[in-house]
Amino acid sequence: MKKLYTNYINNFKGLSREIWLLSLVTFINRAGAMVIPFLSLYLVNAKGFTLPQVGWIMTSFGIGSLAGTWIGGKLTDSIGFYKVIVLSLFLGGIGFILLQFIDSFYGFCIGIFLLILVADAYRPAIFVAADTYSKPGNVTRSITLIRLAINLGFSIGPLIGGIIIATISYTSLFWIDGVSCVIAAIGLFIWLKPKKSRTSEPSVANDKKEGVPPYLNGLFVLFIIIMIANGTTFVQYFSVMPLYYEKAHFLTEDLIGWLMFLNGAVIVVFEMPLIAWLERRSLSKTMATFWGIVFTALSFIVLNLTSWSGVLVIGMLLMTLGEMIGSPFSNALALEMAPKGRKGSYMGLYSMSFSFSHIIGHNGGMNLVDNFGFDATWYYMFTLLVVIAILTLWLYRLLKKSLKFTTY
Repeated sequence: MKKLYTNYINNFKGLSREIWLLSLVTFINRAGAMVIPFLSLYLVNAKGFTLPQVGWIMTSFGIGSLAGTWIGGKLTDSIGFYKVIVLSLFLGGIGFILLQFIDSFYGFCIGIFLLILVADAYRPAIFVAADTYSKPGNVTRSITLIRLAINLGFSIGPLIGGIIIATISYTSLFWIDGVSCVIAAIGLFIWLKPKKSRTSEPSVANDKKEGVPPYLNGLFVLFIIIMIANGTTFVQYFSVMPLYYEKAHFLTEDLIGWLMFLNGAVIVVFEMPLIAWLERRSLSKTMATFWGIVFTALSFIVLNLTSWSGVLVIGMLLMTLGEMIGSPFSNALALEMAPKGRKGSYMGLYSMSFSFSHIIGHNGGMNLVDNFGFDATWYYMFTLLVVIAILTLWLYRLLKKSLKFTTY
């Protein structure tokens, strides 16, 4: 047991102080992110919106995310990641507090669009910050630690959020989420010393950027298509899946919170050792992305095998395994494919892929369920994931032939 503990701790050695501070602030931010996992339930149960209306509200969520990540990527390259992160956290916190006072369908569409536009400017900036503050050779583990902080907060947040909903009300979550974002912004401003991206300094000095823009890089565009399709299925766990837990398996909000806690808890305990082990096995970033897609596909198909509610745990564990394997390596692959001076733009497009997923996924999932039911929706998601797994293998072959990438 002592050896296991020592090996686990060793996985975190060598990471910079700044990465630990970024992770702490990210944890504070995500620990309060109780609204998002329960947003679809809130819109149906508390606001009385229909499933198609919820789908359009979540589409507004995705459009706001798309605009926010694009603006965040541009601002990261121009004013720096530090200012983007602080402003995004602070203004996003204010937005979460104000969102609870909106009652109309169109008002909620506009409100969620503006809120997520501000909040998701954070995403490309945090990737560039991880690259900037990482020591050589530690980028993947640095990203993994930040993801660990996200998932630690995400595991605690929904658990507490479910209990709060069951005992108090939905609206309490908006206050907690908003205040936690403001605290995270203040904490970052106090603790983290600004630093210029080491890869952007030469380009700023010479007023030149290497390589081509991300949308002209064919391999990167293929990678983004894969990420959009994969994200389209993954976002079901944030909107359609909670409704499935409640409507098909009759779980209460606190039990749904415990199920989501399982996802975050497993990631916190096992992701860093798993990533370190996979790196020692020299698994390529593209193939890790492939296996992440495979396990996510399995998480959907098992739900149709039985009506036993225990299958929800199995599905959650399979999705979690896919997330643990695929997400850190896909983040690192995107950073590796980004030329000097363009990391903000490349990571902005990478983050925008998840925004596109929100636009397509929530609305598509809600309408599929409304028209064909949950079982047909899970079959559709499984089939889509099989197709993009094949595309990922094709990307692997293309990258393997390229002389630009050594760890593809």
